[in-house]
Amino acid sequence: MAQRFVSIGECMIEMSGGEDRLYRLGYAGDTLNTAWYMRALLGEDWSVDYFTGLGQDRYSGDIRAFLEANRIGTRHIRTVPERRPGLYMIHQEGGDRHFTYWRDTSAAKLLAEDKNALHAAVEGAAMVYFSGITLAILAPRARGRLLGSIVKARDNGARIAFDTNLRPALWSSPRVMASVLTAAASLCDIVLPTHTDEAPLFGDRSIDNTADRYLELGVEEVVVKDGPGEALIATATDRVRVAPTPARSVVDATGAGDSFNGGYLSARLAGKSLVEAAEAGHRVAGIVIEHKGALIEPKLLT
Repeated sequence: MAQRFVSIGECMIEMSGGEDRLYRLGYAGDTLNTAWYMRALLGEDWSVDYFTGLGQDRYSGDIRAFLEANRIGTRHIRTVPERRPGLYMIHQEGGDRHFTYWRDTSAAKLLAEDKNALHAAVEGAAMVYFSGITLAILAPRARGRLLGSIVKARDNGARIAFDTNLRPALWSSPRVMASVLTAAASLCDIVLPTHTDEAPLFGDRSIDNTADRYLELGVEEVVVKDGPGEALIATATDRVRVAPTPARSVVDATGAGDSFNGGYLSARLAGKSLVEAAEAGHRVAGIVIEHKGALIEPKLLT
């Protein structure tokens, strides 16, 4: 019987390009990006499911078809009538990427309205993955329902992985963001923060400070990413640093952290060591940033 990996969050319509006002339509989102790379890297004895909210419109149908065509399970996706997927556009300005979002009426914001649907989505999972963005788009009571399902899944034997993925614009205040992310992390087995995002909020002076803060919450395994710098992987008994191989060229950094997570988590589920998993994460992210878009063809990873 196949083991299940379940990712929970928001899939959005992505409009990228913009040259001569011509855009390419695609689909992306932090937790979807990680699910994509988990599907590419896990063996056939694993199933990968995505849990979100979608509407009944054409584009919601297109997203379902896209996921299914790429062997990502959709059977637990919640249908929210009168809602549609969120959308964002990417444009280049001053040598950097800029994002503009339309997500106020996103169906994914209601993904946690049905407690029974949440429990069904994670039932039997070997690993459940979610992010700070997953929590940020939900109303406070919905966050509670989601975290309740996370606790139930963990009690039933699932390992819980969490990328804090700080997005201050999505939160009502830094205080609320810090308290919710801290509470969520305390429920998890593996936390994958990014030091440069965490430092301004929590005052971490080093990647070791970031790791220590989560270990003190009882997290078993902390994977601190630091952009092009070395990653720190810390447990109660081990602390290792793994530097990436410099990329030949950086074409598009979109999805770098999400793809690192996919490489790392898939390696850990395959029984690899902390160092081997970090090396896998760096390798995948290094390939992804050499191509346009958050989702690259799985064949490019081999």
